[in-house]
Amino acid sequence: MAKEKKLVEAITAMEDDFAQWYTDVVKKAELIAYSSVKGCMIIKPAGYAIWENIQKSLDAKFKETGVENLYMPMFIPESLLEKEKDHVEGFAPEVAWVTYGGLNQLQERLCVRPTSETLFCDYYANEVQSYRDLPKVCNQWCSVVRWEKETRPFLRSREFLWQEGHTAHATAEEAKERTEQMLNLYADFLEKELAIPVIRGQKTEKEKFAGAEATYTIESLMHDGKALQSGTSHNFGDGFAKAFGIQYTDKENKLQYVHQTSWGMTTRVIGAIIMVHGDNSGLVLPPKIAPIQVAIIPIQQKKEGVLDKAYELKEVLSKNFKVKVDDTDKSPGWKFSEQEMRGIPVRVEIGPKDIEANKCVVVRRDNREKYEVSLDDLETKLGEILDTMQKEMFERAKAHRDAHTYEVKNYEEFKDTIANKPGFVKAMWCGDMACEDKIKEETTATSRCIPFKQERIADTCVCCGNPAKHMVYWGKAY
Repeated sequence: MAKEKKLVEAITAMEDDFAQWYTDVVKKAELIAYSSVKGCMIIKPAGYAIWENIQKSLDAKFKETGVENLYMPMFIPESLLEKEKDHVEGFAPEVAWVTYGGLNQLQERLCVRPTSETLFCDYYANEVQSYRDLPKVCNQWCSVVRWEKETRPFLRSREFLWQEGHTAHATAEEAKERTEQMLNLYADFLEKELAIPVIRGQKTEKEKFAGAEATYTIESLMHDGKALQSGTSHNFGDGFAKAFGIQYTDKENKLQYVHQTSWGMTTRVIGAIIMVHGDNSGLVLPPKIAPIQVAIIPIQQKKEGVLDKAYELKEVLSKNFKVKVDDTDKSPGWKFSEQEMRGIPVRVEIGPKDIEANKCVVVRRDNREKYEVSLDDLETKLGEILDTMQKEMFERAKAHRDAHTYEVKNYEEFKDTIANKPGFVKAMWCGDMACEDKIKEETTATSRCIPFKQERIADTCVCCGNPAKHMVYWGKAY
């Protein structure tokens, strides 16, 4: 029995050390392995399968809005990167440079892409000539490199996977519409498929993407009360177009600059799934994104007919669910712990007595609720259980977020809340970056977003007392 407990005992309780709990889970659930390249991770099959499901779902949603996939080079010439001043300054500290090709020093340094705005701009400058060439609505799935000082699996690594969409439009209105459309697509994806509630809003000038006119964001709250930026959509206006000379001839035969957008989601969102839904037994995966939804665990599997029945059930259930039979020679208790560690949404326990009674036991991963289910009704019941689990996981995460969201009206209350109550803090702000800087310096909290749904908590800025312009969500973040 002691041996069977080891899998869970190896996880530090999240109440004792949340950071160590997170590291334990990603390792013990075999989502990642550490690589010999410092700051880079190996995404193992269990982790990559989650990303594949995210990619498959998002890619289909993108294409429904007219998006086409392409692929850009991973290298960017230094001269190209420097064409947009704010952009290069924003990324300069994180850029990795290639200076040699083989044995020969390059005449011009190449950066390993931290993002691909400049490449897309260079491409669009050649592709777009007339209003008939617009809009350009493209996306690429790739990896990018940012030389982070401190790293943590999925949340912050020197190379990570993502998608980056880049579009070009004839008018500012079209660009704004696309920016909002993609943010809402991300928000709906997180809430409906990952069961993660989000706050939709706009980043402040200080926090927006380098070179953007406006950055929209979805912010989610982790179990430890820290915020995580979970997806962004940027409106570039015509700033990049002017820097790169992306012009088109309109219907009146006049030259105009295009208006651009960019939007992205990364493997960081896997970290969000872990930290929003996980518990002290490991992962808890939302059914809609889980690579395996149902684990069938045969009890006394060496007895005649047990494994046959397990595989018979798999064949039936696989028409509607992603199913795996655990036919290893481990004990049932170990298999239960392993299923829980890996976050598989439900398990089906089937043994000789169950077969005789034409039933099985179904156990939910999230709340460990057990059901005795007739084998004749199993397919229908599993569908109901998984649907209920998906909805209740979202409701629990939303209840947790709401319970850890606080309203404050003065600076002393703000500082006390940030220091002692992890979560989102809603407070009014005058719009002055000096106040934003002061808050960050004195509390380490940052503005997460100016929510689209505004509330008037007070008339004055929480920091300086001057007239307030916006209600802002603040918090400590990953």
